[in-house]
Amino acid sequence: MKLLLPSSITLSLDTPDGVHTHVYDTHAPIPAEHADAEAVVVWANPGDRLAAMPAELPRLRWIQALMAGTDKVEEAGFRDDVVLCSGSGLHDAPVAEHTLALLLAAARRLDRAVRAQAESAWHASDDANKPFGATERLSTLTGAHVVIWGFGGIGTRLAGYLTALGAQVTGVATSAGDRNGYPVVTPADLPAVLPTADVLVNILPATPATAKVVDAEVLDLLPDRAWLVNVGRGATVDEDALVAALEAGTVAGAALDVFDTEPLPASSPLWTAPNVIITPHSAGGRPEAPERLISTNLQRLLSGEELLNVVQR
Repeated sequence: MKLLLPSSITLSLDTPDGVHTHVYDTHAPIPAEHADAEAVVVWANPGDRLAAMPAELPRLRWIQALMAGTDKVEEAGFRDDVVLCSGSGLHDAPVAEHTLALLLAAARRLDRAVRAQAESAWHASDDANKPFGATERLSTLTGAHVVIWGFGGIGTRLAGYLTALGAQVTGVATSAGDRNGYPVVTPADLPAVLPTADVLVNILPATPATAKVVDAEVLDLLPDRAWLVNVGRGATVDEDALVAALEAGTVAGAALDVFDTEPLPASSPLWTAPNVIITPHSAGGRPEAPERLISTNLQRLLSGEELLNVVQR
């Protein structure tokens, strides 16, 4: 069996007898000599190269994606009998840490401090000499109400970090209840939850059901002190509605790592909208121990067992 590994990340695998690995260039066509590959790992593959893979790999049986969201792979047109597995779980720690960094940057307005430093300017903090935890703006995570929409592995990891800092967390998922000690509501409950939020964290995947789901109606439910943080997918946010809310001051700010078009065009009004912190889709760029997942699923494939993280298409 031949397993192709991407050039975009260094992977060190111990493979069983009979399995041969080869590194392929993610930015170039698959060489004809590897057209017999039955398995491929994908990570940071350009969309046009993904779309070419179905024809280049006619014997493909299994795709192991290292990203949690596999929307781009699903759009590539692979046969229905090719098993696709996501990298769910590989990004819980890095994305949760990046999200926490964005939250702290928003609360402490580190974006303003960075701009002032570039100008060699000494500007006093906006909340200097005000009561700690003043409710008119987000200035601390202590006592803050953080709503996490998309309460899976990343969300629950982030919730633990936030709890340690004194925040109150509410999860939003398709089914309500209690998850790892946190209350979880459904999107139908957002009108009751969002008006009390200091932050809405979006970790939603890109699906037809989530397209621009964070729209003007959702943003209007947030108090004007609240921030939006998006580390899910850019397609889930109505960016025009967000810019309008930021300019009107009906939301306090936005910390964004993902965008509907990436790289974010220089012409995007998000670059100059008030109180926006932008990072270049860097939250999940470091999968944690991907070899473990690849090896486990490889062994399961060879033994005929059910694979982990199978994506239903």
